[in-house]
Amino acid sequence: PHRKSSAITLEPMVTAALSASARMAMAKTPSTRLNMRLAALTLRTPAQRAYRHRGGAMIPYATATTDTPAEAASESKPVVRKRVLSGVQPTGALHLGNYLGAIRNWVELQEQYDTFFCVVDMHAITVEHNPKVLLESTRTSAATYLAAGVDPEKATIFVQSHVTAHAELTWLLNCTTPIGWLERMIQFKEKSKKAGENVNAGLLDYPVLMAADILLYQADLVPVGEDQLQHLELTRDIAKRVNDQYGGRKWQKMGGPKGRLLKVPEALIPPAGARIMSLLDGTSKMSKSAEAEGSRINLNDTPDQIMKKIKRCKTDAFDGLEFDNPDRPEANNLLAIYQLMSGKTKEEVAAECASMRWGDFKPILADATIAHLEPIQAKYNAVMEDTTYLDSLLQKGADEANEAAERTLDNVKQAMGFMPRTRK
Repeated sequence: PHRKSSAITLEPMVTAALSASARMAMAKTPSTRLNMRLAALTLRTPAQRAYRHRGGAMIPYATATTDTPAEAASESKPVVRKRVLSGVQPTGALHLGNYLGAIRNWVELQEQYDTFFCVVDMHAITVEHNPKVLLESTRTSAATYLAAGVDPEKATIFVQSHVTAHAELTWLLNCTTPIGWLERMIQFKEKSKKAGENVNAGLLDYPVLMAADILLYQADLVPVGEDQLQHLELTRDIAKRVNDQYGGRKWQKMGGPKGRLLKVPEALIPPAGARIMSLLDGTSKMSKSAEAEGSRINLNDTPDQIMKKIKRCKTDAFDGLEFDNPDRPEANNLLAIYQLMSGKTKEEVAAECASMRWGDFKPILADATIAHLEPIQAKYNAVMEDTTYLDSLLQKGADEANEAAERTLDNVKQAMGFMPRTRK
């Protein structure tokens, strides 16, 4: 059942901190505007076509997810929401790409689905990391979720490592996953080349941990970008393999019900244009790991920092500005950012900016970005001023997540033949 919103909100703490321009930006930016334009899904890329070819369904964000109240009432059955799981690594400051590509969409998803959003700190240690930075970033990432509008009364928000079932199920899945499946992962090949002799087993095993994250909660849908589709394919393959080897009648013989152990998830495709590219290279994804700080706009950047980064961002020598020209990746990226920051439609932005020069457009883009981020930054600061409140929310979220995760873990262990633990 859908949880009701709490009477306690952050708005009273931050309203006074907002400028008139920020309040106007909030009013002009209904979060449903972009997603509702997804009337139909097209398979836009080779990776998406490959995923569909392997049997996976690809669900657009705007797809209806529950029975209507009238349908539910007529059939005398409760409304059951599909479950969604997603998370972001706490590696450094979250940036505009993380927000527009994932976190902002979560605000809509929590209204339509049973949602679990985690800070995936265990994934963050597959590469060299600073322990103090990881500790700080874990808390600030969770605060950013809240600041962006994720409601702990509508969604379960937790830290991955606070639910030990993630690590335990990963080991069980490791023992059913052929190593050849992992060696074929494109991200492993790319990152292992960069790491050289320093590549660790965690980097190879990263997709199995991701599979455990998803399968623990019996997620129906997983929001994925282009670079994660192959990992979701692997998750589906692992789930099917476990079900084949241990589910059904085999599980029944071990004392369980005759049925499926793990739900096979589907991809939930983000809105078109939600993949934000680097400010210095319109063909590369905006990334926290990029060495150049000017390549990204961090969500906690000051107005002055945002102005400077946009002023120095890469452009081109063409006349006017336009979307969807393959020879102008920077134009497409910056116009897409402006569209999302301003809340305008693609058509409105195209008409407004068609005859602009870069010198005229950059200040407009900077102003829209600053106005959009101001209320998020105000909420973030309010949350970080009360870490006791934040920690209590994460504890509550971990308790809720653990309850769901333990059910799945116990079932898998029973089916695989592990002796049950006596619980007090």
